[in-house]
Amino acid sequence: MAKKQSAALDRKKFLADPVMVTTIVVLIAFLALFILYPLAILLVDSFITEEGVGLSIFRRVMGMPNFRKAITNTLKVGFFVGIASTLIGLLFAYVEEYVKLRTRFLSGIFKVVSMLPVVSPPFVLSLSMIMLFGKAGILTRYILHIYDNNVYGFWGIAVVQTMTFFPVCYMMLKGLLKNIDPSLEEAARDMGASRWKVFMTVTLPLILPGLGNAFLVTFIESIADFANPMIIGGSYDTLATTIYLQITGAYDKEGASAMAVVLLCITLVMFVVQKFYLEAKSTATLSGKASRQRMLVKERSVTLPLSILCSVMAVFVIMMYICVPFGALFKTWGYDFHLTTKWFTQVFTKYKGFKAFKDSFILSLIASPITALISMVISYLVVKRKFKGKGFIEAVSMLAMAVPGTVLGIGYIRGFSAGVFRTGFLQGLYGTGAILVIVFVVRSLPTGTRSGISALRQIDKSIEESAYDMGADSLTVFMTVTLPLIRDSFLSGLVTAFVRSITAISAIILLVTPQYLLITVQINEFAEKGSYGIACAFATILIAITYGAVLIMNLIISRFGAGRMIKEEN
Repeated sequence: MAKKQSAALDRKKFLADPVMVTTIVVLIAFLALFILYPLAILLVDSFITEEGVGLSIFRRVMGMPNFRKAITNTLKVGFFVGIASTLIGLLFAYVEEYVKLRTRFLSGIFKVVSMLPVVSPPFVLSLSMIMLFGKAGILTRYILHIYDNNVYGFWGIAVVQTMTFFPVCYMMLKGLLKNIDPSLEEAARDMGASRWKVFMTVTLPLILPGLGNAFLVTFIESIADFANPMIIGGSYDTLATTIYLQITGAYDKEGASAMAVVLLCITLVMFVVQKFYLEAKSTATLSGKASRQRMLVKERSVTLPLSILCSVMAVFVIMMYICVPFGALFKTWGYDFHLTTKWFTQVFTKYKGFKAFKDSFILSLIASPITALISMVISYLVVKRKFKGKGFIEAVSMLAMAVPGTVLGIGYIRGFSAGVFRTGFLQGLYGTGAILVIVFVVRSLPTGTRSGISALRQIDKSIEESAYDMGADSLTVFMTVTLPLIRDSFLSGLVTAFVRSITAISAIILLVTPQYLLITVQINEFAEKGSYGIACAFATILIAITYGAVLIMNLIISRFGAGRMIKEEN
């Protein structure tokens, strides 16, 4: 009886807050319209034809040899990249958390290298791979004297994607290793077990669910990736590139929709396993923090081989990133290595570089605060509020993480150019900057939401309840109490959304029109043509913008973040 009265009171209090009710209604409408609706339209396109409802489109698509081959290729690449990225991520995470390195410089280099691909455009390493190991590559042609090396295909995609995605595994596994209680491992050491035995019998079983989690996340990222297979794949087609070519080359929208549904089903199955099984199991296996500081490994038999392995990886990654600006400074890569600035000049004089950077910068700048604010609002509702529909908001906002960009792009084309909204404002979205901003917001929403949920779970609910008891409404509490407390997460979400937006390509390449020039689309176009000087010039400036944004964010957090605010109050 008391529970029913309490629930009725909470419901009455909730309905008496118009700001909260309006916010929830708007959020549900936004998520349903711009995430669920495009996916629903894909399903409709895949199952409904002029002859009626059926599987005829799927049968036609499955009968295409190139599609069957694309599925096999995609799964092969996904499994290889998932395993390799997880192992490399584990290596870097273990070295950082367990190994006593000889110099801080080495430790700093490993940290920087493991974070480099996170804030860089996803296809930069593909350019570097071609320029280092292609037929005119510096290493293959001029150092190893190999003149017919083919870098395109499975190994090109696999290496590039592994280098791109292993930092994701590193960040996930670093937290798991840090939370292992050192006393568990030291007890095994005291009983005479070797370092290898301790790792295999104590450490590895504890992080095994986390390894599976990291593998599935990387697998999803790999099979959803469009940019790298498009640039370095050659004739080795994956599902993402096949879908793109089906809609842009064959003009088969129904077939592309069916292919997109197949890719979506694969990613959704993996996402459900990762999210609701392995992620929960990882949390249950390792709860809380380590009881005390870990004694780092100092034996040369361990530190030396691990340091060498990480150093080789670090040199390889750094070499690939250095390659990009040099590619923009050489007259003709692979043939004429005289320095020149003509490619940078042509970017702005011949290829409308100013417009490309202006359009990309403005659209990303508009999308970033919207993404950060929506992410924090969703996080607040999920963590701090109880209402019907909370599960829907959380699930759909996270669903965007499992939807490949190419799939979302086709859903938007079908949904907003020929779907239910054939007339009116929503139909007019297609081909505008607004649709690009919406895509940027949707693609970055899961990352910001997860960060916000983690931050809000650390805040005692009594702080906000005090404000409510004094008569403040939900908007006032959120703006004056909650948001200042999660300021760092908000600022971090802001810059993450900006970086992800300005470097996005898979979803927007199908939606961008001649009215807008975006940097990533320009880089992809010139890389496909073999114009590596121009592509590298665009990529170099884009890298400078993204790293500049990250540095500014770090400076703002250090000066105005929540940590600074607490120190000043003390």
